[in-house]
Amino acid sequence: MRYTPEMLLLTGGLFVAMLVLQDLGRRIGRRRMAGDTEGARAGLGAVDGAVFGLLGLLLAFTFSGAASRFDTRRQLIVEEANAIGTAYLRLDMLPESAQPALRDKFRRYVDTRLAAYRKLPDLQAATEELALAAALQGEIWSEAVAACRVERSAAVLVLPALNAVFDIATTRTMAAQLHPPMVIFAMLAGLALASALLAGYGMAAARSRSWIHIVGFAAMMALAVYVILDIEFPRFGLIRVDAFDQVLVDVRAGMK
Repeated sequence: MRYTPEMLLLTGGLFVAMLVLQDLGRRIGRRRMAGDTEGARAGLGAVDGAVFGLLGLLLAFTFSGAASRFDTRRQLIVEEANAIGTAYLRLDMLPESAQPALRDKFRRYVDTRLAAYRKLPDLQAATEELALAAALQGEIWSEAVAACRVERSAAVLVLPALNAVFDIATTRTMAAQLHPPMVIFAMLAGLALASALLAGYGMAAARSRSWIHIVGFAAMMALAVYVILDIEFPRFGLIRVDAFDQVLVDVRAGMK
């Protein structure tokens, strides 16, 4: 589920499976109706309503959750940019002799943070950049603490600002890894397939297949699942948060 082709393959497989199950359901329905026309439809309304209602509820739940997490990730990018900009400005309060080295490390730190997310979906390369950023955090903190021992009045403003920068970086990393349990996606796929079987059964009374309904139902369900996955993994698909990285790029450009 890391790359767009994999998402397309998954949802494409769901589309084909739903087509097959609709046809299978229709065949089962026609076979039952041949022997018992009235009994083949008795009491099925409650079952159909329960399955389709649960499917709609789960679709709404997963879409709402994915959209909420998508917005959170975008907001965290802005918060990190603000935190970095504030901390960089507060370096002016440190002794002038300590500022050049700290500013240089700060610029490298921001470059590394940007590179980590740009290298996705290559998880190994992104992990290496995040490790480099973590190492730079330690160096920046150590040098800032040493400088604050010389200019003690700066500690109350500089150190909390640096701490906020490092905290938001950790928050972003964890937010990127926050997803619903895989059982939720498995249940969604299972309900979609079950609904396809029931839909095909319900169309058994028609003499010929209504391809508009058969293909349309499968296509809409597969598209809905794809959009949910795409929003849930916004660094891997077509729906992306990359545009918000420009905020960090602008902050980096202003770090002279």
